[in-house]
Amino acid sequence: MCSATPDLMKTPNARDRAPSRRSTPAVAAVAAGSPQAKTAEPMSAVIGNSWKAIVARFSTPSWGRAAWQLGSTLLAYVAAWAVMLLLVDVSWWLVAPMIVLAGGLAVRIFIIFHDCGHGSFFPSRLANDLVGACTGLLTFTPYRAWRAEHAVHHGATGDLDRRGVGDVWTMTVQEYLEASRWRRFAYRISRNPIVLFVIAPFVLFVGLQRFPRRDAAPREKWSVIGTDVALLGLFAAGGALFGWGTFAILQLSVLAVAGAIGVWLFYMQHQFEDAYWERGERWDYVTAALKGSSFLMLPKVLQWFSGNIGFHHIHHLSPRIPNYHLERCHASDPLFQSVRPMTLRSSLKSMGLRLWDEASQKLVGYRHLRQYRASR
Repeated sequence: MCSATPDLMKTPNARDRAPSRRSTPAVAAVAAGSPQAKTAEPMSAVIGNSWKAIVARFSTPSWGRAAWQLGSTLLAYVAAWAVMLLLVDVSWWLVAPMIVLAGGLAVRIFIIFHDCGHGSFFPSRLANDLVGACTGLLTFTPYRAWRAEHAVHHGATGDLDRRGVGDVWTMTVQEYLEASRWRRFAYRISRNPIVLFVIAPFVLFVGLQRFPRRDAAPREKWSVIGTDVALLGLFAAGGALFGWGTFAILQLSVLAVAGAIGVWLFYMQHQFEDAYWERGERWDYVTAALKGSSFLMLPKVLQWFSGNIGFHHIHHLSPRIPNYHLERCHASDPLFQSVRPMTLRSSLKSMGLRLWDEASQKLVGYRHLRQYRASR
């Protein structure tokens, strides 16, 4: 039902595996870990614009790959729902695994929605907007409103002076120590794993995204309103066909699973020990992409469900690359392969990291506060 599709499981050909001939000596130096790569100099100054030619080869969307990915994913999602509805009168214990499966497929649908927001999934802008709006309905996310907020995230990732839109609340050590007791308590609650990965996603997708931002443009506000009206219609139809209680429990359970997985992925993509944060005047786009976005190396089955989003360093370097080209772009040049991968096991370390230490340029845990106070 959800077997791996050719677009994600295809082995990169020799041209894609080989280091790009367009790579400059500086790119090779960074990949080799030379002293040049270890300086504090921004990566844009080290490698220049050579990366633009590399990513340009993978920035053209494919009608065939996009159609296959969309069709196979939606078909698998509908099939998962059909099985759930058949089993619900037999046993909820049998339904539970299907909820997890449907939640995983909803994550993959969100990646398609995400690519449409970047205009990278289809070659056509109209196709991206139509599919983006429809997949946004399935993931409870207003397309145009989310697209505007996500653009801010891409333009400010790793910039300490532009935090607060489309990111995880992150305080520096100094900010935390100078904060009020109430603000510290709120911060600790917000970074608690149960709140962060269970409660917050549900509140975000079910509650907060039902209301437009005060400073949103009219089209973005109408995007929220239109999505809300469509969701009411979806629940009315689902309730009439399958029973209000049954449909609501299944839909919200699937959304809870998808939301938890999605927020966990987003957290791991930007919250790790050697992440990149800098003040505005020193912030560098290329460094923020390659060092401030993780390369999350997942097992193939999880890579399929997450739509290759683990290659997040590539995505932030060039959001115009469709998800089905990310892996081949990563494999095409030593510059990208030099990024240290994060595995599921090593990602567990990030769970205990809470604050950004500007002195050591690392994300640290609360225990680091004792050392910080002692050194003052």
